[in-house]
Amino acid sequence: MTDTQIIHIALQTMTVAAELGAPVLLTALLIGFTISLFQSATQIQEATLSFVPKVVGVGIALLLTGNWMLHQIVSFTTMLYAQIPDLVKGA
Repeated sequence: MTDTQIIHIALQTMTVAAELGAPVLLTALLIGFTISLFQSATQIQEATLSFVPKVVGVGIALLLTGNWMLHQIVSFTTMLYAQIPDLVKGA
């Protein structure tokens, strides 16, 4: 296993992790920003006001993208397992 192969696998891993985290994180970010604008406009400073909409939004994002996320992680894992013989042979 060469340094180049390790770096390539690490890069793929970070890319898949970013792709899988993006829908949930972006949903929470957009909902949090919207609630913050609402709180600034109305001067309501309740910290728990943004919790319930974020939980609902993240749940919906997981329902909508969960199948795609599962497919991505299974494909990545299958690809990693398929590379094992080549990685061991190269050692």
